[in-house]
Amino acid sequence: MVPLTDRTRAALPPEQREALERELAPLTMLQDVVRWGFASTPPRDVTEVVVQDEFTHDVVLPWKDGGYLVFDTT
Repeated sequence: MVPLTDRTRAALPPEQREALERELAPLTMLQDVVRWGFASTPPRDVTEVVVQDEFTHDVVLPWKDGGYLVFDTT
């Protein structure tokens, strides 16, 4: 399972965090993330890719209430 780090100003309530962890648990590859995003209602497209170095990229997708999910890829 990929660890979930909540870096919001106000931590997610435990129920919401657990639901998000369950929803994201099967996503192990960037391809899974993109497919999950497009299958969501409404569909979520990659908002930005932030290049950290030649091997590491952060992939940003919109989530709820103006928040974002950032997936670290290596």
